[in-house]
This record gives sequence, C-alpha cells and structure tokens, in this order.
Amino acid sequence: MRAPRNQAQPGEDTPSGSAGTTDTPAYPGQVVRSPLALAALATVAVPGLDAFDVRRPAQPGSDFDTAVVIDAHRNRWVVRAPQHAAAGAALEAEIVLLGMLASEAERGTLPFAVPAPVGFAHLPEGGRAAVHTEIPGEPLRLDRLGPGPGLAADLGRAIAAVHELPTSLVENAGLPAYDAGEYRSRRQAEVDEAARTGKVPPALLRRWEDRLEDVALWRFRPTVVHGDLTSERVLVHGDKVTGILHWGDACVADPADDLAWLLVAAHPDTTDSIMEAYQLRRTELTDPHLADRALLAGELALARWLLYGVRTQDPEIIDDAVAMLEELEAHTREEQNAQAESLLA
Repeated sequence: MRAPRNQAQPGEDTPSGSAGTTDTPAYPGQVVRSPLALAALATVAVPGLDAFDVRRPAQPGSDFDTAVVIDAHRNRWVVRAPQHAAAGAALEAEIVLLGMLASEAERGTLPFAVPAPVGFAHLPEGGRAAVHTEIPGEPLRLDRLGPGPGLAADLGRAIAAVHELPTSLVENAGLPAYDAGEYRSRRQAEVDEAARTGKVPPALLRRWEDRLEDVALWRFRPTVVHGDLTSERVLVHGDKVTGILHWGDACVADPADDLAWLLVAAHPDTTDSIMEAYQLRRTELTDPHLADRALLAGELALARWLLYGVRTQDPEIIDDAVAMLEELEAHTREEQNAQAESLLA
C-alpha cells in the first residue's frame, strides 16, 4: 500500500546546497526549517559539535524537519524538529520511550540500535529539537529478502525482541496501552467508519466483519509494538538489522500489526523464514491466529488510507485507496472461486 511517509531516513540524503537559515512558515501553526537552520540547532543541542556539512533528506517528512549534520571529525548526527504542536507532543513521548529502549539495547535485550537523543535545543515557537547519532545501515529492501537463515531470520528475531519487552516501558512513557478486547473494538470502529464512506466493496466489509466477530481470532496477549513498521524504518547492513527508527506510534497492542507489512508485501518463502525465526525468539507465544490477524491488519490498512483521504479531503488519496480496495476485493474473489473449484474437483 502506498502511504504518506512521516519523514525521510537519515541514510537517504543529498547535499543541502545553499538554503537559507530563515524559518519559513508554511501555514499558521506550522514551521518548516532549512537544513542550515537545523544544523545550527544541532550545534546548540550538542556542545562542541562543529558542523562541517549538512545534508537534506531525499524524502522530506510532513511532521518533522530532518537533516543529517556532519561534523569536522566526519561523525554524522541526525537532527529532528517538529513542524507543529502535535508533532512536538508526540516527539516528547517518543523521547521518553527511546531513553528506555536505549538501555534495553545496551543490555542486549534489543539486538539493534534505536535513535536515542543525545541533546536538545529549545525552539522559539515552543518545543524542542532532538539530536541523535546516525545509526549505520541502509533502509531495508523487501526485494532483497530471501528465505533461509540470513536477513529474513534476523528481521523476525528483531521484531520478536520488541514484542518481548516489558509493557511497562510503553506505559511509563505515557503511550497508549490496549487489552485485546479494546483493540478489537478499535478495529471494528475503523471498519464502521470506512463503511459509512460508501466506498468499500460490500464483499470486503462482510469479510472484515466476519473476522471481527470471530472471538477466537482475538484471543491474544498484548505486547509492546512499534506500531508503524515499514521498510524505510528498518535499517540493515548485510544480514543484520542495525536499527529501527520512528517510535512515535509505539503502544501496547496486537503484535500482529508489526508483522502485517511483511506478510502482505514479502515473498511467501521469505515470510516463512521470518515467522519461523520470530516464533523461536518469542518465549510465550500461544497465538495460533497471529498470522490471520496480521493479514487482516494489512487489509484494514487500506481502509485507514481511505479514511485518511476522506479526513484530509484529498481526492487523489481517496481514488488511490478505492482502486486498491477494488483490487483486493477482486483478488479475494478469485481466491474464493479457486477454493470452491478445488473442493468440487
């Protein structure tokens, strides 16, 4: 599914050129900063940082201004500054969680790095910019994932390590925590809202409602989840996951959500390797319907994309979501027909 990027990755950068240092308001309540302005914030946040070069992300985000600052010793630092008050509030909660996650990484509980801030700079309009050292690695490419004990298995273990974390980490950071019943109700509310748009094929609505009414499907133990995993948020080097970025949507919820993007987009042979490594890493996995809920979450992501377009009154997003929903409905119908024919054979 094509969805809006929250922000670009530190590894995807281009020379900043000669952009000015003056903050430019995009609309009331939002501020967009140049790379040089962000570099200046980084020197305030990290005493002794001597900025030598600054690079802009290849894909700017809609909520945060981000830049990679290179110091005189060729060390690379990432500076993030919220563009509006809501992003600033989300960053503050994320900062608390990242501090605790960094401690887990130091202890080896997490087998990868997280972007824990090492310094802050107060912003004139309120809030703070945060600076962290750049995590080595490149964004994951699903087309390079193959079956077997390599990167696919390490990815499964990395996600499992997140789900093994104490839920108190998220709760103490003030981030949301849901039990299984509450989370199922949230999913039902999404389906109901999508149905009211009149743009979801009726067969898909029936399919989703049947799964939401299946009580057995929703018997799971909530875990810490990243909440917005995509290939851009996972950094890799060789056969290892080196870092996971953007923890602002972390919560205690359904672990299936962190697996949905992989089960939907990766090759089936690869997902088998991911899930096998994931299950071996989990210590208390008694969840026979995990993959079923992950596939459902992948389908419901299309409904959320539609709702995003409706709320923002963006006809291009709405048309895109409707096209993908119709494609999903056609694919589902073909699968059902094939299954029926095999039973009659």
